[in-house]
Amino acid sequence: MFPNLETERLILREITLDDAEGIFACFSNDNVTRFYGQDSLETIDQARGFVDFFAKNFKEQKGMRWGIERKGEKGLIGTIGFNAWSPKHKRAEIGYEIHPDHWRKGYMSEAVSKILSYGSETLGLTRIGAVVFIENAASNNLLTKMGFQKEGILKKYMYQNGKAYDTYVYSFLPQK
Repeated sequence: MFPNLETERLILREITLDDAEGIFACFSNDNVTRFYGQDSLETIDQARGFVDFFAKNFKEQKGMRWGIERKGEKGLIGTIGFNAWSPKHKRAEIGYEIHPDHWRKGYMSEAVSKILSYGSETLGLTRIGAVVFIENAASNNLLTKMGFQKEGILKKYMYQNGKAYDTYVYSFLPQK
């Protein structure tokens, strides 16, 4: 059963095929994908493929991706979750994005805080990592604010539009 989570202003819930338009709105926006390591979506079918991918990853315990919805309003404004989830090794990497209409409103801080506590308290994760383009100032600032420690630089680690980029690697080590 997929866990639904709640914050003061948000509902973090399972992503379904009904969310394909919301997924498409985020992942077809070049401002969202420019630091994502993937090309922008061009069709709604590609967005449906993302929904299937998220469901398969959860079923196989490789990842967990929540849709971010504002309380009282239908429709996703972004997604957040764990990639490269390894229950055996008690680790995962965090990933997230939010539509530009909702940037700088504190939604992502709220969502990150909630899944960090869920990851450590419920999933028992002892390490939550993050890999972020060096140029992505907003995400780098968010992770630092949320208690992530910068561990180093991964040289030419991610490709975007055919060009290799360096990334920072971060860790969040929950205190037990």
